[in-house]
Parts: sequence; C-alpha cells; structure tokens
Amino acid sequence: MNRPQEMQVFKDKSPAHTQIELEGQSSYDRDRDDLARLGKKQVLKRNFGFMSMLGFSCTIMVTWEGMLVLFLAGFQNGGPAGLIYGFLIAWAGTLCVFTTLSELVSMAPTSILLGSNARSSIITKISKLYHRYALLAPLFEQIVNHDEGFLTVAGWQALTASGAFLCGTLIQGLIALTHPEYNPQRWHGTLLLWSVVLVAVIVNTIISSLLPQLECLILIIHILGFFAVLIPLVYMAPHGDAASVFTVFLNEGGWQTTGLSFMIGLTGNVFAFLGTDAAIHMSEEISNASLNVPRSMLASVMLNGTLGFAMLVAVLFCLGDIEEIIETNTGYPFMAIFQNATQSAGGAAAMASVVVTLGICATIAFLASSSRMTWSFARDRGLPLSKYLGKVKPPFHFLEVEPRSSIPLIAIIITVIISILLSLINIGSSTAFNQVISLTINSLYASYFLACALLLQRRLDGSISSAPSAHDDPRGGSKHKIITIGSDNSDGEPDIVDLTWGPFRVPGALGVAVNVASLVYMAVIIFFSFWPPLRPTTAENMNYSVLVTGFVICFSIVYYLVYAKKTYKGPLVEV
Repeated sequence: MNRPQEMQVFKDKSPAHTQIELEGQSSYDRDRDDLARLGKKQVLKRNFGFMSMLGFSCTIMVTWEGMLVLFLAGFQNGGPAGLIYGFLIAWAGTLCVFTTLSELVSMAPTSILLGSNARSSIITKISKLYHRYALLAPLFEQIVNHDEGFLTVAGWQALTASGAFLCGTLIQGLIALTHPEYNPQRWHGTLLLWSVVLVAVIVNTIISSLLPQLECLILIIHILGFFAVLIPLVYMAPHGDAASVFTVFLNEGGWQTTGLSFMIGLTGNVFAFLGTDAAIHMSEEISNASLNVPRSMLASVMLNGTLGFAMLVAVLFCLGDIEEIIETNTGYPFMAIFQNATQSAGGAAAMASVVVTLGICATIAFLASSSRMTWSFARDRGLPLSKYLGKVKPPFHFLEVEPRSSIPLIAIIITVIISILLSLINIGSSTAFNQVISLTINSLYASYFLACALLLQRRLDGSISSAPSAHDDPRGGSKHKIITIGSDNSDGEPDIVDLTWGPFRVPGALGVAVNVASLVYMAVIIFFSFWPPLRPTTAENMNYSVLVTGFVICFSIVYYLVYAKKTYKGPLVEV
C-alpha cells in the first residue's frame, strides 16, 4: 500500500492572513505548487509572460488574416450580411467558450487540453469526479476519457498541417498574382508546405529560447500589418453602399433556404477564431499561469475580434465586381480585391505578403502548441510510442540540453513528420487532403464541449469550493492547507480532495449563463461542421469530416482496448 504524497502549504486559517500569504507568494512558487497539486513535475522552463503569451495567442488565431483567407466559404453561404452577422455570432460564442475554459485552466494550469481528459487532469487528481458517475461503467468512462484526449491531439495535428498548407497555397497565389502565366500544380503547394514547416521547425528547436521575444515582435507586426493593409484598401478602393453590405444575403450553395445556407457558412467565421486554446497547452511555460493564461486567451479574443471585424467590414465595402474576384487565378479572392483597389499587381502582392508572413508565424505557433499537446498526452501514456513522445530530452546525446531548459523535441519531430506525410495526400488529391484536415473544427470543439459540460455540472451541484480543504497539521499546532495527491486506497484511486476555483472565475448566475451559452453555441457549430458546402453533393465537394472523425474515434477505441488500457490510467502522478 503506497503512502500518499502530500504537499503542505502553511497558511493561517484566517482569510486575511491567507490573502497576505498569497500576495507574498512568488509566481514561480505558485506555478510550482499548482503543478505539484496535480501530481506533475516542472520540467519545462517558464520563458513566457503575459505579453509574450498574448502575442502567441493572437498569432495562432490570426483572425483578421483568417477572415481574408477564408472569405469565400462564408461569402458563398451567407453573402455580405451573412459574413457580418456570422462573425458577430462566432465572436460572442468564442468569448463564452473561452471564458468557461479560462475558469478550468485557472483551476489546473497544465499543458493538457481541458476536455474530457480534464476529468483526469483536474478532477481525478483532486476529487475522483469521473468515478462518481454511477450510470457509466468504469471501462466506458476510461474509453471516453482516452478518446477525448486522442481527438484533441488529432485536431491539433490537423491544424498544424492545415496552417502550413494554407501558407503554401498563399505563396502560390502570390506567384500567380505577379506572374499571370504561372500554372499552379498541387505538388508545388506540397513543396511550399514543406518549406513553411522547415521554418517552423528551426524556430521551435534551434532558436526556441527566443520564442517568447519573437512572439512579442509578431504581435507588433500583427497589429501594424492590419493598418498596413486596411489603410490603402479603404483609401484606394471604390466603396459600395451600406445596404449591399448589411442587408444582402446569398445562397450560392444551392440550399433549400437562405437561413440554412447562413448556418453552414458559419464555419468559415469559426475557423478564424480557432486555436485560442493554444495558450492552455503552453501553461507549463508561462509564469503565473493560473492568471496569465486566462487573461491572454480572453485578451486575444477581444483584440483579434476587433481587428477581424474591422477588416471584414472594410473588405465588404471594397468588394468591386463579385464575379471577377471569385474567378481569380490566385485562388484567393482577397488578392483580387487588393489588386482592384491598388490597380497594381505589385501593390496587391505587397499587401498580401503581410498576410502570408503572419500565416507563417501562425504555423510556428501551431507547431509549438500541437507538440506540447502531444507531449502532455504521451506523458500520461495515452499515445502510441508514449515512452519516447513523453520525453523532453531526446535519446541522442548531441541533442541533450540542461534540465528544465528542454523542449519536447521528439514530439516536435513527430508532429512535423505527420504534417509532411499528410501533405503527400495533396499531390494525389487536394479534396482528400482537405477532408483529412477537416477534423480540426469538430474534434477541437468536441473537446471544448465536454469540458464546458463538465464544469456546468460541477457548478450547478455546488461541488466546487472557493478555497482548498483545511486539515489539521499532523504534527499538531496550527491548521494548514494540505492537498493530498497519490493513492492509499485498495482500488488505486486518488484520495478525495475538494475541487477548488482558481483565481479566475465568473461567479454566480452570470457564470452559469456564460457556461450554458457556450454549450449551445458549440452544439450548433459541431452539428453544421459536418455539412457539405454545396448542393448537389458530389464526390468532390462532399464533407467527409464525419468519416475522418469517426475513424479517429474508432482507432482510439481499438488502440485503448488492445494496448492503452494496460498503460493509460489518466494523468500520472510524478511527485
């Protein structure tokens, strides 16, 4: 019988004294104690602060840039007015979702995504929550837990590949813009994808220690680049009227109603906000994570939403000939809009280069976040080859670095290999490649949904306390706050300790309302993310994401039943 491991935080029981102690505690001590409470060791160096993580979050979302790149998806199903109101819905929904996730990460600031695996990360270590589901068999509960983590890893791997792919095709678009005789080939896009991935690898490995400073610089470029594109566009392009922007809906997808077309077109706006949770996966590399991660996520949603909405309105007022921009040889309508505004291929290329540059910067952040997610889940033995993926020091002597300065190098290498292998599909069929990476939205949103549903249940039944449980000091004397992690029970389950709110919380009825709103929003998005964009549906325009997501779920179940059930028991206690 193992003796439980204990972390004791010596504080007087009075609220006033506790507040003074908390204020006097360094962010390093708080971060270390948060990980110890969850049974994890500090193995990654905390290089990031609030501003650098804000830059990281804004970079990975690239909302105003994403609105330009994915302009056609929402325009065909919704039109100008559909894009405007769809953006506002996606912005409000994303803010609700990540306000709720911010509460969760404030409770448990670790690199693992706060989805169903949060039943382990937050609750198995603290309150044995998922063992209290009387209606669920333990095997089924573990399968769902493992599936959720597996889906999250798959979603982030797909997001990394899709980011590099978009950058590659954007570069092709620039070439076509400046050299109209250029005939784009799919294998050209694949080679360009590889070059973008190479840049991301160099930044994430060779100069990884400079990543926080680089993210601060990219944040500045992100904001200045917005004005560098917006000002010449608004100043030089002819303007449409307000009625054509705010009242015209289109149903170019051939759906039965314009309302249905609008709902299907929402996914383009949603994609522009995707990746906000990247800060969660970097939680073990940011100081004062329980506060700075929530703050950076919500600040990035507000900042990027403001920039994205302003850019969207400007582009819609400067559309020009709709047929001309849709049929552009660049493959991206926004490049044709820039050219119509400037009446110069060179000027349009300069403006579009800002978007391409920031897209490459986003891919750098995608690789950093997805590799941390992969490493974190492998650390808990949830993936194939977890023994190697869960390491922060590679097995090659010449690659080893000092402890706590390491990076999850093997996870980075595997992420790159997956992106390269997926890109080979594009050579044979761009449709097949697009369907493989289409699981990004539905898999990640399924993760978010389970996390928010879990929090709502705990919030309503009142099982989350506002302070850690108080226990007597075993040596006698004053009271101490003791958080126990480990197992001394015959069933090997963690000791029960109350789940407590972190320093970031939306209290009372407002918190419940935000939580419910996030669930309703995500349910709608997940449902419509499986719909094809056009009717009649053919093999070329069919949305196969339901098949891809189903395959990932089935593979995860088979892998768990055959092998992972012997090794995966939820998050491992390391301290």
